[in-house]
Amino acid sequence: MASLAEIRAKLQAQEDKSKDRGSKSGGGDNSIYAFWNIPEGSTAVLRFLPDADETNTFFWRERQIINIPFAGVKGGDSKPVVVKVPCVEMWGDTCPVHAVIRPWFKDPRMEDMGRKYWKKRSYLFQGTVPTNPLADDVSENPIRRFIIGPQIFQLIKSALMDPDMEELPTDYSGGVDFRLTKTSKGGYADYSTSNWARRDRPLTDEEMSAINTHGLLNLSDFLPKKPTDVEVKVLTEMFEASVDGEPYDPDRWSQYFRPAGVSAKTGDPNSTPAKPAPAAKPAPAAVAEDDNDDDDIPFKSNEEAAAETATASGGAQDILAMIRSRQNT
Repeated sequence: MASLAEIRAKLQAQEDKSKDRGSKSGGGDNSIYAFWNIPEGSTAVLRFLPDADETNTFFWRERQIINIPFAGVKGGDSKPVVVKVPCVEMWGDTCPVHAVIRPWFKDPRMEDMGRKYWKKRSYLFQGTVPTNPLADDVSENPIRRFIIGPQIFQLIKSALMDPDMEELPTDYSGGVDFRLTKTSKGGYADYSTSNWARRDRPLTDEEMSAINTHGLLNLSDFLPKKPTDVEVKVLTEMFEASVDGEPYDPDRWSQYFRPAGVSAKTGDPNSTPAKPAPAAKPAPAAVAEDDNDDDDIPFKSNEEAAAETATASGGAQDILAMIRSRQNT
């Protein structure tokens, strides 16, 4: 398990890297604790636990998901649907969707379109819930998963960088609880008054028993599977079709990615040899809808955007022409 100093060093390195880029660029299962359902004005007390993967510096894992919206399903329902796909930047690869949309933020006419496809960040933690305002919340395993959005994550991160925090909050004897408080602001849930407890608290016998009985989770097991080359091609096609206003086509894409309620088709209409569709993981639980997930949208172009030779302007046809021109070069 990494020390607090190692976590601080890595967080600081990430912060420096982010600043450097900016200056240069001009309902899942009940093991997931649905804190967003706690009553307004109440506080849930969370105790974070370390990742079972000791190679992970942090006690969380970051997820990056792209929402690809469609006006409906071809040959089926005309209601809008959304397909969620993992962004390959999670694994340090170049994302074909973001390679296209980053330059859109240089053009005010394209900013709203860029926001629609920008990756949504969330952070996967695990721990116990010593104080739970949800009376009907029951889980066989007291060790729960937490899917935390950027608003709450910034509070967690800021405290870790505070020199007054002397021990890791996940330490079994010297750690501290996180008090997650739900209020409202502008008609939306707000968690900005959440904070760490002022005093350390050793884990109870019940909490230690849960760890010994059930074991800690390897958080990476709950991340999306890294897309294959074929799947990257498919998600790029879906993105282009979405921008062009086409409906979701189950015959072309459902073996790989599909919205909720759409079954996978057999066979592969693409020229690539068919592969068995991977077993679906449980659908990720909703993240609090009010969380600000636009924390790293490049309102000013970064190095990648500056390297782009084509700029987005005009309507969907111009955008698609730009995408296809780049693919053919």
